[in-house]
Amino acid sequence: MNLQEYFKEEPKGSINEMAVFLGVTPTWMSLVIHGHRKPSPRLAIMIEKATQGLILRKDLRPDIFLE
Repeated sequence: MNLQEYFKEEPKGSINEMAVFLGVTPTWMSLVIHGHRKPSPRLAIMIEKATQGLILRKDLRPDIFLE
């Protein structure tokens, strides 16, 4: 599962809630969701925790987190 798929299943407003939780702007969150920006390693870990492991840090940043 990727972030686009994850947010398709979540209720409206979830992107904004996630952005607030992560301490980023909704615009930045949208850029990460659509693959225009990569999350920092710290943010990738936080996304993994916020999604309860549905989105893995290694999928967000395979260049940093190896299997």
